[in-house]
Amino acid sequence: MDGRASAMRPWLLLSPALATVTLLLVVPVMFILVYSFWLRTATGADTSGFHLDNWIEVLTDPFYRDILFKTLRIALVTTLFCIVLGYVPAYFIAMSRTGNKTLLLLLLILPFWISYIIRTMSWINILGASGGLNSLLLTLGIISEPMRLLYNEGSVILGLVHFLLPFMVLNVYVSLEAIDRNLLDAARSLGASDLQAFREVTLPLSMPGLAAGALLCFVLSAGTYITPVVLGGPRDAMFANLVFDAIITQLDWPLGSALSIVLLVVLGSVVLVYNRLVGVGQIAKSFG
Repeated sequence: MDGRASAMRPWLLLSPALATVTLLLVVPVMFILVYSFWLRTATGADTSGFHLDNWIEVLTDPFYRDILFKTLRIALVTTLFCIVLGYVPAYFIAMSRTGNKTLLLLLLILPFWISYIIRTMSWINILGASGGLNSLLLTLGIISEPMRLLYNEGSVILGLVHFLLPFMVLNVYVSLEAIDRNLLDAARSLGASDLQAFREVTLPLSMPGLAAGALLCFVLSAGTYITPVVLGGPRDAMFANLVFDAIITQLDWPLGSALSIVLLVVLGSVVLVYNRLVGVGQIAKSFG
């Protein structure tokens, strides 16, 4: 009896977390999965049952395939920019010998206190035809007419990098902060230069944080909706925009459910690969 109680104790301790995950994640996803097999009739009503029409359309129509590939490409480019631009400030904060690390981290997370929508829309005042950047270039005589900097793929990527860069910096910072400084001193005592110590010690040990930040940036950018709507043009829609249009504009909930499951499976596969190679625990360290 005691052995049986001991075996049940871990499940009892996990029961609140398991119930929360089941009710807030598993059950809603199952509802969406079931709804994806329903069918929207010509009258606008949804017919229950097991119909494959939505899945056949989603998996065979090249329109959805092209949008999905473009979404993954934009997410990959955004992630690469975040890696390049995020490592330097993270390294500066982690290796700083001043007592202002707390202040620097506070300034880093300060943008999170402002609405994501407001931060995205602020780029309109910067990149618009009469925005700050064009006005400055016209005043300096560098250009003779305003440049088209908005409503294209470049502005979408810029907005995503602006939104996701703090996630990358935080993850890399946690990895760099955990590095034993004695390892760097040992490398230098063995004749390694600062560049060699960085290449052989610092960079390899910071790779888990870099990978965790890359995963967050990729998944969040691939599933974004607001940035393409505000900063993109008609040809810059991403996969989440298709889900919104199917459900809200066309009122085709079954098709929107099928599209949602496709995006969930694709991004879930990326997370599973990452978990196999690195482990999702690194992300928890960054926000713990």
